[in-house]
Amino acid sequence: QVQPVESGGGLVQAGDSLRLSCAISGRPFSGFAMGWFRQAPGKKREFVAATRWSGGLEHYADSVKGRFTISRDNSKNMVYLQMNSLKPEDTAVYYCAAADHNFDEFDYWGQGTQVTVSS
Repeated sequence: QVQPVESGGGLVQAGDSLRLSCAISGRPFSGFAMGWFRQAPGKKREFVAATRWSGGLEHYADSVKGRFTISRDNSKNMVYLQMNSLKPEDTAVYYCAAADHNFDEFDYWGQGTQVTVSS
């Protein structure tokens, strides 16, 4: 069983940077992709970024393009989300997820880490 575990959330000011980490526990990940999603209070969970585990392909939501960067370290079974130029609207619980087969369906989810951006 694959279990993503997020860390690195916190309270920052607008314009600051923050890096989220996701450790994949349970067994070495050999699936298709890893991704980050977020859910703000009163809103549905939304896609943020994803990366193919074998490399060479990333996707980003339009709202974070140019500000967020997803990266991975296959040897450490880790995924990261570097968030720059943070805005108050980036405030949300951020979830790490793993997909076994494609970008459309993520099979394993972490518990989430809170990111709060103050204005």
